[in-house]
Amino acid sequence: MATTNDIKNGTVLNLDGQLWNVIEFQHVKPGKGGAFVRTKLRNVLSGKVVDKTFNAGTKIDTATVDRRDFQYLYKDGADFVFMDTDTYDQITVAGETVGNAANFMLENQTVLIALHEGNPLYVELPPSVTLEITYTEPGLQGDRSSAGTKPATVETGYEIQVPLFLETGTRVKVDTRDGGYLGRVND
Repeated sequence: MATTNDIKNGTVLNLDGQLWNVIEFQHVKPGKGGAFVRTKLRNVLSGKVVDKTFNAGTKIDTATVDRRDFQYLYKDGADFVFMDTDTYDQITVAGETVGNAANFMLENQTVLIALHEGNPLYVELPPSVTLEITYTEPGLQGDRSSAGTKPATVETGYEIQVPLFLETGTRVKVDTRDGGYLGRVND
């Protein structure tokens, strides 16, 4: 058992049989009354975000979550197969668990998978990835970056919005949190 003093970003709490990941926390010591800890928690399975306040010193139940690097191997039906980069063991993760990360994963890419008692909880990608545009409408003469955006399909099959001047075959940096275009990559 831990106390509220042990709360940090990334700590996973076991509240009422559900696992919650601490996104933000703040220790508050008001001038009057007892101290407390204000937290923002994300449900590990559903992704729902809630605010919760704990009195300082309250005992809380933390869950042991093992976060390890895995290499994405291939898609198997609706599931995804990953390999542990340390032990070379393969695990299959359900498509619902992978979620939106599937839009940005390429084969052989390294991702972080959080495991609780051997069960995958979620897949975490780096903040941005480099992907190649496989299809977009050709730009017109005179198109500039400030003129607007157009849809483009990247090599994972996901569609993003890019500036009008980009063409098929261009490598771009994409934000894995919201699918936003971050810039062109010159390799």
